[in-house]
Amino acid sequence: MYLYRVYLKRSIRSLFIVLLVFSCFFFASARGSSNSEAPKKEGVGDTLVGSHTEFDHELYQRLIQANDQTVSNLLNKGIQKDNPRSLSVQFGILTASFCTIGADYFNSEAVFQRLMKIMGYLLDAQRANGTVDAGGNKQSPPDTAFLIDNLGPAAKVLANRNSEESMLLKKRLDDFLLSAGEALITGGIHTPNHRWVTSSALAHLYQIYGDNRYKERIEEWLSEGIYIDEDGQYPERSRIYSKVVDHALITMATILGRPDLLKPVRKNLETTFFLMENNGDLVSLDSRRQDQNMIIQATNYYWCYRFIAVRLNDSLFAAIARKIEDMDTFDEHVLSGALLHFLDVPLLQKKLSRADALPEDFNVDLSATNMVRMKRDRMTATVFGGNDFPLQISSGRSTNPTFFTFRKGEAILEYARLSTSFFNTGYFRSEGLRQEQNSCMLHERKEAYYYQPLPADKQNPEGDYKLTESPDGRFWSKMDFKDRSVSDVQAMETDVTIRENKGEFELVINVDGPKGVDVTLELCFRSGGQLSAVQKSENESDFFLKEGYATYQFGSDKIQVGPGIREHQNVGRIDGELYSTHFGSIKGKGMHLFLTGRTPFLHVITLK
Repeated sequence: MYLYRVYLKRSIRSLFIVLLVFSCFFFASARGSSNSEAPKKEGVGDTLVGSHTEFDHELYQRLIQANDQTVSNLLNKGIQKDNPRSLSVQFGILTASFCTIGADYFNSEAVFQRLMKIMGYLLDAQRANGTVDAGGNKQSPPDTAFLIDNLGPAAKVLANRNSEESMLLKKRLDDFLLSAGEALITGGIHTPNHRWVTSSALAHLYQIYGDNRYKERIEEWLSEGIYIDEDGQYPERSRIYSKVVDHALITMATILGRPDLLKPVRKNLETTFFLMENNGDLVSLDSRRQDQNMIIQATNYYWCYRFIAVRLNDSLFAAIARKIEDMDTFDEHVLSGALLHFLDVPLLQKKLSRADALPEDFNVDLSATNMVRMKRDRMTATVFGGNDFPLQISSGRSTNPTFFTFRKGEAILEYARLSTSFFNTGYFRSEGLRQEQNSCMLHERKEAYYYQPLPADKQNPEGDYKLTESPDGRFWSKMDFKDRSVSDVQAMETDVTIRENKGEFELVINVDGPKGVDVTLELCFRSGGQLSAVQKSENESDFFLKEGYATYQFGSDKIQVGPGIREHQNVGRIDGELYSTHFGSIKGKGMHLFLTGRTPFLHVITLK
């Protein structure tokens, strides 16, 4: 009897799944609208799952199970009602299970009640002009647009469910979306990616409600042009926001029938692959946004790779998508909350076709970014010289002083940075990158000045002068610097040459300037490993290498570095004037190995 009940339960579940697959095919053709007046879009959006055999049943089942688990976790927690972005994500996840036949929470009363509460909180958070607040951004159109990335697809899924409960939810959601739409038709933005996030949100609204004003506003933003450089980088060069832009352009291409919008997406995704580490980490040190000192995972790009792989029958992208599927974080980062978008975009429902073998040996020169990426099987390295000058620490500028990273399997050198005490100017930041054969050359010239008295005709008897920036960019003062001549000019030249030979690297560091300037090479290894043949400092995470070779080991993987040098121990506050005057630091988390000397400084180390 027990086996019979199990068999009956499984049979019913299988029947639900078959019915759902049928409903996906049936509703897909009408997905463009929740009312009879919304126009049917032609083009990319017409690509549907054409046959039962093309539907990816395995992925679909995994998505249902993972989404149900996330729903279970959400139901066991309270609702953080003051975070609209989080509420919109939760609403989408809950809606997907609530509307999916075969899901554990299909038509669940508990889920329905939770959705009603969240919808109430979202409506309460919405300002009279249709916007929401997000942190310090008050009445923010772009932050409102980010919400529609989940709420738009949720509205379509609810409309397709066509039950009394789903229609009640849809009606309340319509109130929010239509009000938000009015704000987005006229609202402004802050950053480059906000244009496309806003346009993507408007595309969702156009698909649902068919109001041509949404499309007209999209065209207004698109008329500015979508910039992507020859490297395949959007202007922010950010792994966070490149994904945001790719996703937005895919959404617009699909809904508006604009396949031309997929061209920059494909180019960016090609570059993103070369920035992908073996474990899925993405190189982000070249970013102009907050992720330049963060670890971002390639799993964020999974749906973009999958979409392009299917849409363009691209075997390389199919291989990248399969690589991401094999990553340890795939279930947590992708499957746990993506059922909604799988239901919303029929193209994502198709199985991936043939996949090429991914390249395991390459040297890619991203010349516009001043960055070189190298891979030799399990070894990867990055050389970077692409900071924005004049150097200013602010969102929108590239200021990461890391000039080299190196990995051998799980043994990871997070960064190599070079600093000097020259007038407290801090870290070396190269003025570009030049590659010749197996060598990368980095260079920086720094100058510092002393200042002469003001000319007589510029003097103020009361001593009240303009607050201006010093010519060397180190500080501001009420000194009216622009009218002063400089003297006693001090200069420092730094050259770093990085040579690769079969996966081993030689770093030649040459610092030439006033005698006796402290020079510090900082090597930051990922936490969790072991450093041997080093000397400990007072700080438990800081070490010195006086001579010989040090070994960093993580699991069975090792990196050796040396020979060492230690001529001083002044390794605190090496960030430089831009940070230290505010008592800040960009020192990364990890185990820090320092090699130190004084000018004139010439030292060669090997990493292998």
